[in-house]
Amino acid sequence: MPVDPATICVLANPGSGRASRDATALASAMQVFGPDVPLRRLTEGESFDHAVEQALTDGYTTLVAAGGDGTVTAIAHALTGTGASLGILPLGTFNFVSRGLGLPEDPAAAARAILAGHPHRISVGTVNGQVFLNNVSIGLYPRILAEREAAYARYGRFRLLAYWTVLVTLIRAQRAPHLSIETDTGTRSLRTPLVFIARSAYQLERFGLSAQEIISDDRFAVFVAIRESRFHLIKLALHLALRRLVPGTDVELFSARRITIRTPRRRPKVAFDGEKRRMLAPLTFAIRDDALSIIIPDAADKTSA
Repeated sequence: MPVDPATICVLANPGSGRASRDATALASAMQVFGPDVPLRRLTEGESFDHAVEQALTDGYTTLVAAGGDGTVTAIAHALTGTGASLGILPLGTFNFVSRGLGLPEDPAAAARAILAGHPHRISVGTVNGQVFLNNVSIGLYPRILAEREAAYARYGRFRLLAYWTVLVTLIRAQRAPHLSIETDTGTRSLRTPLVFIARSAYQLERFGLSAQEIISDDRFAVFVAIRESRFHLIKLALHLALRRLVPGTDVELFSARRITIRTPRRRPKVAFDGEKRRMLAPLTFAIRDDALSIIIPDAADKTSA
């Protein structure tokens, strides 16, 4: 059954990528939804948890996240375990979640796809209880995000800058931390500059990595960067920038449904779905089966990327 517009409430993050620089993008999508669908923009200091709670209290059962992956994940976190569904209007820089679903990147086309789509339950990953849909990284990646934000503030939001900051950050990297990674098959102790825990096969493919069977089996795909020397780290940086990571050379891969990572720092920096936060160690990862209802497009509306 198509999505009933009467069930829809759009929640927008004014600071998300395209939403912050193209006022017509969101307006074109709202025109497709029609005049009876409300648009609620987060106010300064308002949390997505509060905005979602208010929309559910008001009786809406399809909440559309208008923004980038960070906005989508924040609303998904608040909706997980409820009976309401998540729709996505891609207004960010990368939009990995929506592109993985096959949603059009044009906001008006995405709105039409939502109206013609249908709800589908998916499993989600969590780290210390925080839901994520794409990936969680520890080590260098939170530093990469900080470098990227500084570059965006200075030069504007361009994808080429994002890849350049990967190269710059990895070249500047110092001694890799010592980590303990515990799964249901045992514990590994190692030094590595980067651990990447993925729940999105689409995003992995953008870096030349394949883990479709792992993701489909509702497991985490865990990539650990191999650092044998400064030369290998620079090569890793280049391969990341060019999106040509080589399994077995740049990274090692394993899978698990539950993971515990112990770090030297009590509150390490953690990056998830484009956001970053300090979390209390140890970091505990788990799969929540069929915990989120998400609107997916019909085959006729899907795009290939």
